[in-house]
Amino acid sequence: MLKVESINVSYDTIQVLHDVSFHVDEGEIVTLIGANGAGKTTTMHTVSGLIRPKSGKVEFLGKDLVRTAPDRIVRMGLSQVPEGRRVFANLTVLENLEMGAFTKRDGKNAERLATVFRSFPRLEERKGQPAGTLSGGEQQMLAIGRALMAAPRLLLLDEPSMGLSPLLVKEIFSIVKQINANGTTVLLVEQNARMALSIAHRAYVLETGKVVASGDAKELAESEEVRKAYLGL
Repeated sequence: MLKVESINVSYDTIQVLHDVSFHVDEGEIVTLIGANGAGKTTTMHTVSGLIRPKSGKVEFLGKDLVRTAPDRIVRMGLSQVPEGRRVFANLTVLENLEMGAFTKRDGKNAERLATVFRSFPRLEERKGQPAGTLSGGEQQMLAIGRALMAAPRLLLLDEPSMGLSPLLVKEIFSIVKQINANGTTVLLVEQNARMALSIAHRAYVLETGKVVASGDAKELAESEEVRKAYLGL
């Protein structure tokens, strides 16, 4: 579904990604883990078209993304939930969700909204409330729900556990598993390596802009090197 080959990304004269390659197959949860500053978010922004690589290939469903505008990428079936949630604070929950469906003109927005409310009942309870008044966990649910309103084939999740309590982290990751079980492929960037590896099928470890390990998520979680470096064991 998604194929990233040898991408190199620089900010001015500083190279951030060095020949990063990975793939995501349909139906998977694939996670990119690594320390803060490893290049995870830069990788996500490159996939979603917000950053252009200096070299390398990014393909989604066999189509080139490197020369494709971000709004067109959304229309192709790829949606990103950004780090830090970035909801529209002054708009209501419902208005935020409707913004997520701006590319859709198929008359199915009410159906998609009902699906989001089934996954996130709290959003339905607060649909008339300004998004800026929600708790951090509720804002994360809203950010995910907004992305789902575009009916993506591939959902990019950037640090969904950031700033949340352990209880809310468990709830968010449980929802991500359910979204995947319902048919949406997921690429997850996450600093909480333990939680990410617990739900992912496969994983890639990024270190200073390079992929240093990859494989089955459960096998990586049991790797002594990964456990010491990222799981605190």
